[in-house]
Amino acid sequence: MKLEGVELRRVAMPLVSPFRTSFGTQTARDVLLLRAVTSEGEGWGECVAMSDPLYSSEYVDATADVLRRFFLPALAASSEELQRHGANAVNAVLHRYKGHRMAKAALEMAVLDAELRADGRSWARELGAVHDRVPSGVSVGIVDSIPQLLDVVGGYLDAGYVRIKLKIEPGWDVEPVRAVRERFGGDVPLQVDANTAYTLRDARHLAALDDFDLLLIEQPLEEEDVLGHAELARLIRTPVCLDESIVSAQSAAAAISVGACSIINIKPGRVGGYLEAVRIHDVAVAHGLAVWCGGMVETGLGRAANAALAALPGFTLPGDISASDRFYERDITAPLTISEGYMDVPDGPGLGVSPIPDVLDAVTTSTEWIAL
Repeated sequence: MKLEGVELRRVAMPLVSPFRTSFGTQTARDVLLLRAVTSEGEGWGECVAMSDPLYSSEYVDATADVLRRFFLPALAASSEELQRHGANAVNAVLHRYKGHRMAKAALEMAVLDAELRADGRSWARELGAVHDRVPSGVSVGIVDSIPQLLDVVGGYLDAGYVRIKLKIEPGWDVEPVRAVRERFGGDVPLQVDANTAYTLRDARHLAALDDFDLLLIEQPLEEEDVLGHAELARLIRTPVCLDESIVSAQSAAAAISVGACSIINIKPGRVGGYLEAVRIHDVAVAHGLAVWCGGMVETGLGRAANAALAALPGFTLPGDISASDRFYERDITAPLTISEGYMDVPDGPGLGVSPIPDVLDAVTTSTEWIAL
């Protein structure tokens, strides 16, 4: 398979409602999509970088720039290696470039999708999935009041979601969790996500969450503070889950070795791609840790890929595999839905879903073709 070129396509996707976290509020996604064209067909990749460097150091304009100036020329110069090894060669070729994992992940995704579509193989089969459907959890952003939060959570439970994740920050943590537990009971699987909003000095305050039987507290401290997470894990009973701190299988192994986490949230874009995500899964399973698949407000392309990843055997906790209508009134693919709390894993060639041309064109803000 020869990679002939890549189209960089920017699309503007308004959200059905604002999504607020400890680092900011999203009302729309400025999405960078990649269409890899090969001698045998094409494939799609989605970059999960945000418009601003708030969740991570990456942002959409920077990912487009590094792809254009460095990554795509590097693949063009390594065309023989790419033809021999396919998508498995992408990260090897790009390894000398530091960081920019979300850009690398999007490029690997597009090449892998093209490869699998041409061979008639599914994303799930390639990654090693063992389930044909996965439990669907939902992430609930910070809202203006506890009554509003209870209405939102109740709506998601009525819609069939099997796990609720509450975004928290200082001043919006113990009381919202208490209210949700009191209204909906202790049987609802519940977890919280701080997105690095606390420090180790907040350990006593965070220990107040121990009373609510949470599945986990996700990334309470800064991403670099792995040792701080290890200390926090000794001071609270709620299991500590790492998100932003885990950027590779190597960093996962290091965090596990010092006791910084007992659960890992795997986001393929954050770790450099789905192939590295599988390696992190394997490391966690070897050490007896649970993993789950996080979300980055993906379109149907990334959502389908995440559902396939979440079907691997080590993903024993429900992920943020929500339906398309959780974030978008109209997705760029056929909508991904849930039934009785589960989403079917697409089983068609490649991702198993494709953009709907008219819908995609309607939300496209720019395109750029880069021949290789």
